[in-house]
Amino acid sequence: MAMTVIEHPDALVEIEAGTRNAQMALSGDGVRAVVFAFDTGAELAEHTAPGPIVVQALSGHLTFTAEGVTKDLRPGALLHLDARIPHSVVALEPSKMLLMIIRKD
Repeated sequence: MAMTVIEHPDALVEIEAGTRNAQMALSGDGVRAVVFAFDTGAELAEHTAPGPIVVQALSGHLTFTAEGVTKDLRPGALLHLDARIPHSVVALEPSKMLLMIIRKD
């Protein structure tokens, strides 16, 4: 059995003024996890993911938009989206989120 534990994924990235940044938290069998940090107004422009995704807000306040529907994400909120659906993320205040991309190899 291979087991990976990331105790505090939010500590992997710092919020930087005027931008967003990201750090790979783990890459394992069937999943890749990336932690994002956003300053107020920073965003991920509309894009798609090759597999289903799960997003969890770790801190702050984000909006997540897909197929014309926008949802507020606050700490603890969890969101699932099917593969290849265009989506975007905007930070309404300094925020961090965990993105998990599910791979079907």
